[in-house]
Amino acid sequence: MIQINNVTKTYGNGIKAVNNISLNIKDGEIFGFLGPNGAGKTTTIKMLTGILPLDKGDIIINGKNISKEPLEVKKIIGYVSDNPNMFERLKGIEYLNFMADIYNVSKKVRKEMIVKLGEDFEMIDALNDKIQSYSHGMKQKIVVMGVLLHKPDVWILDEPLTGLDPKSSYILKKMMREHAKANKTVMFSTHVLEVAEKVCDRIAVINKGEILFVGTLAQMKEQGNIDSSLEKMFLEMTEDE
Repeated sequence: MIQINNVTKTYGNGIKAVNNISLNIKDGEIFGFLGPNGAGKTTTIKMLTGILPLDKGDIIINGKNISKEPLEVKKIIGYVSDNPNMFERLKGIEYLNFMADIYNVSKKVRKEMIVKLGEDFEMIDALNDKIQSYSHGMKQKIVVMGVLLHKPDVWILDEPLTGLDPKSSYILKKMMREHAKANKTVMFSTHVLEVAEKVCDRIAVINKGEILFVGTLAQMKEQGNIDSSLEKMFLEMTEDE
């Protein structure tokens, strides 16, 4: 479970990228985080993962405070960045073993997971190639594989489907659903509203650092008293702001 309590982040120019937001993301659900570019999505996610400090408020993940127990929190989360930086001169298998070493994954478990994920994402034959030779989609897949090696309870994914081919995108969405069904946590940001509409149990819409809506798509339609697509409701909501 992720609890975001009255969290604020202000950058040096005085602009509040995130302004006093609160969210509860439950175990067993896929939670979508939506907003236009510059809305505060990535800033929020970077605070959730301990990359950025909070100016105000608390973030609690599975009972642990990210500000007070950052290493303990990082052990239980799997984070896919929207723009992952990689060691591109490493081979794919070297990168995966590096990630497994960071999280103290045993030789037995890492071998099983590398085979499973490699087969799922059709990357087995590419693991002995250097990452710099990979396509954008292959780089995205190797990042996702590295994140999932230690079987984290909490998945925090920032635009995880970007660059994935349709089959890999389908597989990752299926993995997200299976993870949620195991009563674990999945939070992901996306600008692909059709994906959010089909995949998410609940969503939050953020714009200009403030939460405009939290709930199900049905609740959004009810609140707006309209029968429309998520895309149209999202555009109307953010344009009004």
